[in-house]
Amino acid sequence: IRCWSNIPFITMPLSRAHGKSFAHRSELKHAKRIVVKLGSAVVTRGDECGLALGRLASIVEQVSMLQNQGREMMIVTSGAVAFGKQRLRHEILLSQSVRQALHSGQSQLKDVAIPVLEARACAAAGQSGLMALYEAMFTQYSICAAQILVTNLDFHDEQKRRNLNGTLHELLRMNIVPIINTNDAVVPPPEPNSDLQGVNVISVKDNDSLAARLAVEMKTDLLIVLSDVEGLFDSPPGSDDAKLIDIFYPGDQQSVTFGTKSRVGMGGMEAKVKAALWALQGGTSVVIANGTHPKISGHVITDIVEGKKVGTFFSEVKPAGPTVEQQAEMARAGGRTLAALQPEQRAEIIYRLADLLTDQREDILLANKKDLQEAENKGRLALPLLKRLSLSTSKLNSLAIGLRQIAASSQDSVGRVIRRTRIAKDLDLEQVTVPIGVLLVIFESRPDCLPQVSALAIASGNGLLLKGGKEAAHSNQILHHLTQEALSIHGVRDAVQLVNTREEVEDLCRLDKLIDLIIPRGSSQLVRNIQKAAKGIPVMGHSEGICHVYVDTDASVEKVTRIIRDSKCEYPAACNALETLLIHRDLLRTPLFDQIIDMLRVEQVKIHAGPKFASYLTFSPSEVKSLRTEYGDLECCIEVVDSVQEAVEHIHKYGSSHTDVIITENEKTAEFFLQHVDSACVFWNASTRFSDGYRFGLGAEVGISTSRIHARGPVGIEGLLTTKWLLRGDNHVVSDFSEHGNMKYLHESLPLPQRNAS
Repeated sequence: IRCWSNIPFITMPLSRAHGKSFAHRSELKHAKRIVVKLGSAVVTRGDECGLALGRLASIVEQVSMLQNQGREMMIVTSGAVAFGKQRLRHEILLSQSVRQALHSGQSQLKDVAIPVLEARACAAAGQSGLMALYEAMFTQYSICAAQILVTNLDFHDEQKRRNLNGTLHELLRMNIVPIINTNDAVVPPPEPNSDLQGVNVISVKDNDSLAARLAVEMKTDLLIVLSDVEGLFDSPPGSDDAKLIDIFYPGDQQSVTFGTKSRVGMGGMEAKVKAALWALQGGTSVVIANGTHPKISGHVITDIVEGKKVGTFFSEVKPAGPTVEQQAEMARAGGRTLAALQPEQRAEIIYRLADLLTDQREDILLANKKDLQEAENKGRLALPLLKRLSLSTSKLNSLAIGLRQIAASSQDSVGRVIRRTRIAKDLDLEQVTVPIGVLLVIFESRPDCLPQVSALAIASGNGLLLKGGKEAAHSNQILHHLTQEALSIHGVRDAVQLVNTREEVEDLCRLDKLIDLIIPRGSSQLVRNIQKAAKGIPVMGHSEGICHVYVDTDASVEKVTRIIRDSKCEYPAACNALETLLIHRDLLRTPLFDQIIDMLRVEQVKIHAGPKFASYLTFSPSEVKSLRTEYGDLECCIEVVDSVQEAVEHIHKYGSSHTDVIITENEKTAEFFLQHVDSACVFWNASTRFSDGYRFGLGAEVGISTSRIHARGPVGIEGLLTTKWLLRGDNHVVSDFSEHGNMKYLHESLPLPQRNAS
């Protein structure tokens, strides 16, 4: 027997063979038998008189979907009292208005007094209507529902318990959804503090305890408790410091302060937690979530079953390390300390990390070899991704050089004054650069991304959360360890965090109160998914890298094949690789065109013909399925255009605003292209592959942004900074500048302080 709040309860109910609850949310998708408990606040309208039909219809739809997937669904529902109250009020109003009309000759409904309605009478009047409503809704999905009313006595009597158990199992066997409720028409008033008393039972005083008891009796895999709050908070919801608890563990009760119960219903959050812990110790996983929020109620049940981070998940398995929320808070605190360091100290950290990359080269390559072997054994990575996953001595040397560039260029990045204005006498305004805050960088198959991004975050004074792909786990682990070792020289080890928990990317994108900017590094599909999943957090990046090279009529024969070969073949998996080659129509069937085709064939590049190009050929390569294709391999599309103007129009229609190139010796044509192509990077007579932070002299990049706000193109230190305003005055007030005041605005531009020459 254990005790909590002076109420004894049994560690394991004797009525159920020992079961084991799921340890992680991701395992909930394996739940076969599920109980959904609908609280009074979920089922009833805000006026507590009548049912919330829209929410109920959505819940029935989700339950039906899961039932049709082969799961066994049960519902424990409230609502009979509210539905009955609505019906009885209507009857009383109708009856009294008729009597008044007979006595006075007119109806005076506004003077009708509604008596206090007894709950048991309301339940008796509402049960049949509530069940009829459920039956009508489930019928729309070809599912049959059955009603079962129970009281606490039904669980105390062994024969009744067996009968109930047998009935429920038979209904589930016939693919029928049981709808269970306490028989409120005959149930006695609840006794205080009777939730968890008894030798080996949980007292059924409300639907929370009923759902828990039922879940354990039926050996249910998952109990979903829907209420009118997002889940369990560490203090009453609405209070200033209240934080939603993502995962609740037995023994954490002392860290929670409970508030009052919901506007309707018998229980409150404390009753739900007690019932949840009882069910958890009986082997049933539990999630408490919000079933009333209009934005999530339409998919809250299915989201929970899919393992998404919704509500509070009760788990008996406590992770060894910090939660991702704790990591984000550590990164923010570490980032603020990092930003407060002297520029030389931040640079020293980056120089140390660069040295570690070369000094610990053998250990890094050994860890990377494990990742490569595991990926090859599982066969889950395509060749381009395997290339991205691979590290080498030359890659590590290049990384170290890039990091030293970042360190050298970061001396005056944070706290740099970019504008000074004298507002009035002795009132000076400054605009200075500051870190953005906490960055979340999600990257696939690119372990070299970790030290690059870490160095940029350190240089810009930002806290950093890193989420790498599973395929690079060993490489990421050692590179993160070396990063923290470098950070430790100035006591800011926690500023860079590697997320190793089972957090789904979609769940991380919902941490809008902890993360300030998301930067995805990976496939176009990854970027699109993150942009879609991000809730209130800006996403910096590009969803696709559809880069064009336009070969003009005045192009140099010597330059064309070199630039095209480098753009397409040097690293075809890169986002800045050539994907579409635009050829001026006058170059068709010329020696230059033949040289281009011969070079592509020698490099084993598969050619796809655009519609216009295909029309010029008798026997053409396979026609392209879409002109908006990022191949990421030794493939490209060739299309024909009539002029530089048409090339620009094609790029605007089918490109991704990433990097586009013109090859020509005509300066006027080149300048037209450079000025009119609306992409992040536009080049003349240079490979698309120059679109890179290292090659731009930024040292490295966190990614290439195609957005039009804040940062665009390769994003280095400058793109990870924002600004704040500093105003220094001397007893200044706005009223002094009014029509009758004694001060005037000057708004004089002041010279900027000299930048660090080093």
